Amino acid sequence: MEASFLVEMAVLFFSAFMAATIFPFYSEAWLVVLLQQGHNAALLIAIASLGNTLGAVVNWYLGKYLLTYQHKRWFYFKPQQIERMQAVFQRYGVWSLLLAWLPIVGDVLTLIAGIMKVRLLPFLVLVAIGKTLRYLAVVYFAGWLVS
Repeated sequence: MEASFLVEMAVLFFSAFMAATIFPFYSEAWLVVLLQQGHNAALLIAIASLGNTLGAVVNWYLGKYLLTYQHKRWFYFKPQQIERMQAVFQRYGVWSLLLAWLPIVGDVLTLIAGIMKVRLLPFLVLVAIGKTLRYLAVVYFAGWLVS
């Protein structure tokens, strides 16, 4: 394998990982560039989905331990906001994690899943399904641009 190929795949993984965290980052543009270069779409989908799913796990861990700091003065969320987020999550349940691919909303969902102590395995399965479907859609629609 060429070093440039490995670097390109690492950049895709990193950008997908960062896009799933609370940082404003996007991976779709880089994915389209790699498609235009003729890289294997299935490999790109797998790498982007893995990176994006693992980035969501960071949010899950943050949420899992977030409430231990709610008594601190610098704590960002007010108790009413947390109660509202928990109520919405309870209303729609863990199945809402299929929407974790959505911009901004998805990051909040994965954070709330941690707060709500959703078990890691169901979290991973649902988030991975949603994020993989997202990258499948990106590749599908990018097909119109690439060809």
